[in-house]
Amino acid sequence: MELGVLVFLSSGLFLGWSLGANDAANVFGTAVGTRMIKFSTAALIVSVFCILGAIISGAGAAHTLSKLGDINALGGAFVAAFSAAAVVAWLTVLGLPVSTTQAIVGAIIGWNFFTGMATDFTIFKTIIGTWFISPVLTAFFSYFMYKGVMWFLNKQKLHIVRLDALTRLALLVAGVLGAYSLGANNIANVMGVFIGANPFRDFSVGDMFTFSGLQQLFLLGGLAISAGVYTYGKRVMMTVGDSIAPLTPVGAFVVVIATSLVLFLFASEDLEFILATLGLPTIPLVPVSSSQAVVGGVIGIGLIKNSRNIRWGVIGRIVWAWIQTPIVSAVFSFMMLFFMQNLFGQTVFEAVEFQVTRPILERHAQKLDVASLESLMGKVYPTSGKLKADVDRLLPNGDYKKILTFVQEARMERITINPDRFPELGKSGLLTQPQIDSVQSLANKTFDYRWQLVEALAAKSESWHMKEATVLNKPFNREVKKRLDVVMELYTARMK
Repeated sequence: MELGVLVFLSSGLFLGWSLGANDAANVFGTAVGTRMIKFSTAALIVSVFCILGAIISGAGAAHTLSKLGDINALGGAFVAAFSAAAVVAWLTVLGLPVSTTQAIVGAIIGWNFFTGMATDFTIFKTIIGTWFISPVLTAFFSYFMYKGVMWFLNKQKLHIVRLDALTRLALLVAGVLGAYSLGANNIANVMGVFIGANPFRDFSVGDMFTFSGLQQLFLLGGLAISAGVYTYGKRVMMTVGDSIAPLTPVGAFVVVIATSLVLFLFASEDLEFILATLGLPTIPLVPVSSSQAVVGGVIGIGLIKNSRNIRWGVIGRIVWAWIQTPIVSAVFSFMMLFFMQNLFGQTVFEAVEFQVTRPILERHAQKLDVASLESLMGKVYPTSGKLKADVDRLLPNGDYKKILTFVQEARMERITINPDRFPELGKSGLLTQPQIDSVQSLANKTFDYRWQLVEALAAKSESWHMKEATVLNKPFNREVKKRLDVVMELYTARMK
């Protein structure tokens, strides 16, 4: 393992520590704050199940964040992770429950601005919207769930000793589920940007099991999260669980369940698929801040009892931290990228090219006024942001999504199907024989754009055809894209 890779990897570990120190409050903050569960017990459960979630389910996490910015250099990934971690750590030391997702979004936006790459503001606005919706929705759920639970308990008239035991058990179960989800859903935020430079290799223990390099990477991230829980987790837990509003043990349980429900609604692909199958509107799958959700849940309980019991001054400090997080992270990321590139001479952005040619104009002739874009023919752009600025200038009333798609598809890939690499096609185990045959039939052909290769392969074999871009077809199309990535990795020229 190269020392340089370890140095770059350290920022991911720092981010893992920050996430553990902060987001543990979302799992057990209310339980610890109400003294129903000891901090030592909560920390142990979070650590163990967070690591299990990272190792077992971490690789399957899908993040809309990746659509905000295509960070294509290890140095850039290091800066993004370090910037997010530094901001989260700073606010964590102040005892404020901030969002790791917000910090990462800010860091990615900072990278986009520094490199001149275009930002998908449709995705950005959707993510921002959830930052406002999630605490309100959690407050709504906790408000009515608490009323329902109290009605049930009053009707059952349980003995106080039995009620106490059941509440502690419920809090533990909810915490286990929350900790597992924290590891599974957030480990990609911590170590995901380093997957391409993963220094670990698969190893097997006899015929019993194989521990993949990716699982080893996620284990390392899980251990960093665990370290964060033990070192600074207690302070933030007490802020969430006790400082905003006084909670009963039952109220603490309701907050954890309400928070888990909101996270599930915005993260479950299974729910999205079921809703689409029933012909119902789907919920956007976007990263939701668990920190914001749990604060909303506490407020919901506080409103039932007496709004005067809510410490609005504490909430004001938390909201101010939420506002600062993405802004400070973006500015810090931009500054760090400048010093990383110009002072330390590190690569933070791999060169790419965008070019408007006749094929790309013909492809979008039915979607955009391509006649107005003729003046861009032959121009080479080093970033998507510069090309988009020219297209926006020539098409001031153009559709935003169509323009963004045009810009993205204008990226030059320079693909050459080299027969010498045909033996490598089957090594991934992903491509079927008809797909391999169709690639081999394109021997020595060249393509400037990815979409040209996609069309050529689809013309050779039905197995390369992607279905209409709908929720129901998403799993199928994802598999086809994964196999296309294998071909692209083998035959795409690297920009100098």
